[in-house]
Amino acid sequence: MNTIKDDLIAEIDKRVADKILEPANAELLKKLIRQADNDNEAMSIAELGTTYKRTGLHFDKRLERMTDDICYFKKNEALSFHTDDGKPVHKLIIGDNYQALQNLLIQYKGKIDVIYIDPPYGKDSMGEFAQTNYENAITRDNLLSMLYPRLMLAKMLLSDSGVIFCSIDDRNHAYVKCLFDEVFGEGNYVDTLHWKRKKQPSFLAKHTAKVMEYVLVFAKKWESLGKLSIETLSDATKKVVNLTNQVSIRHFIKGVRVKCGDKGLIPKGKYTIKTMSVEYLDDVYFADGITQNDVDVKANFSVSQEKIDNYISKKLLFITANYGLRRDVSEEETNNAKAITDLLLDWGDNQDSEKELKDLFGDKLFDYSKPTKLIGNLIKSTNKDDAIILDFFAGSGTTGHAVLDLNKDGVDRTFILCQLNEKTDTTPNGIAYDVTAKRLKRIMTGECYDGTKDFKWVKENHPYGGNLDVYDVATVANFADTDGKTPFEVIDETLYGQEKFQTLREKVEWVCGNFSNAQKNVENDDEWKKRIAEG
Repeated sequence: MNTIKDDLIAEIDKRVADKILEPANAELLKKLIRQADNDNEAMSIAELGTTYKRTGLHFDKRLERMTDDICYFKKNEALSFHTDDGKPVHKLIIGDNYQALQNLLIQYKGKIDVIYIDPPYGKDSMGEFAQTNYENAITRDNLLSMLYPRLMLAKMLLSDSGVIFCSIDDRNHAYVKCLFDEVFGEGNYVDTLHWKRKKQPSFLAKHTAKVMEYVLVFAKKWESLGKLSIETLSDATKKVVNLTNQVSIRHFIKGVRVKCGDKGLIPKGKYTIKTMSVEYLDDVYFADGITQNDVDVKANFSVSQEKIDNYISKKLLFITANYGLRRDVSEEETNNAKAITDLLLDWGDNQDSEKELKDLFGDKLFDYSKPTKLIGNLIKSTNKDDAIILDFFAGSGTTGHAVLDLNKDGVDRTFILCQLNEKTDTTPNGIAYDVTAKRLKRIMTGECYDGTKDFKWVKENHPYGGNLDVYDVATVANFADTDGKTPFEVIDETLYGQEKFQTLREKVEWVCGNFSNAQKNVENDDEWKKRIAEG
């Protein structure tokens, strides 16, 4: 079984190969990791041994609080619901996302296709959690310290072709980008998207208006990354960047429009296109949006007919979902072309996200939520119809909302959300209970948990349907030995995609193999050895 310790040791070996760590220092780190009592200790050792020579980024590390307790998923029956067994089962995990990610590794290691996160980069945006875990508010050092182990776990969860998106503000962008470079490798950096978060700048803004935020994009493994593109998701007036980092040069033919089929593709067939009684293209065959035959073009291009014919022969000329013709850059032009930086102007903004919450709750209840259109377009750009999407800073649950909205096209994407149940003045029962879970319940079933339906959203939208399993991150002492309360009895293996075990020995081996704090106690307990032998 490949454990978290194995992955940390493999990462250290990679840093030696990249000449970031000295071999002798690496051997000492690996020895300490192997001897660590649990995964938390191993993660802390790996973090303290990080030198950040690649980026030059240094920060004072704040380690996670250590515990010998075992953290596990416990089904929250009161908040879970199923409406249609034929639809996917989504998950909401309530608790510390560090512990949630560790538990998710048991079932989803290497299986997550898309991760979107919007970490708490505001000064006091984690409140009580920051005081408990970091003894003060989320300063920059604490933000980076908090993100580092979580990004390490996220990297283990991502599939080889997976991608992670991270929203961040201009104040922290450079530092978080360096941290991502360290964890995922600079070679796996895809792009930084620029998102306009406000419709209008504040009249009180000094010097320059703060209307923009960033979205960092990183691949798990660049060589395995699938085709990512936002070409079909932005309107025709905007330049867009191809997320595979390929340079994109476009030459539109004025007046030519073609109606796209499903998913922005041009159905194969014969097309006669006329605009203002002037014939532009005739007898054109398309498949998957790309011309399949030579085309006699009767229109003015910005390049010669010879080049147009050459583009067609190399399948570089195709029709976009914006109803305009476009050509991709050819290999010989790549070295001379310049990449395009995009400003996402039509992907929703903070006013849209506030309206979405007000339509659901009558008030926004939660500050700084992202609009569903932004996250939905990011997910859609991955072109993975059956994707598993993870958001471990779920906040108000926008990522879940975006996935459900995308699934209206008949595709079964699945979301997993993790949210700490932080209590605020507007959420006395906690954010996860008062906002995240309620939002999902309302948009999926058309009513809240108490049966009320008096919210604006349901009057203007049809409920999405689907199923939601809610888990709490619970704890049990690793030395608990009271019948019915031992780790081997309270941990439900079926919540991790595992069939029910038939024998105690199987259950103990599984728990000890996946929950590191459980193992050392059983190994030294004669009573448990006897019970296992009998069971």
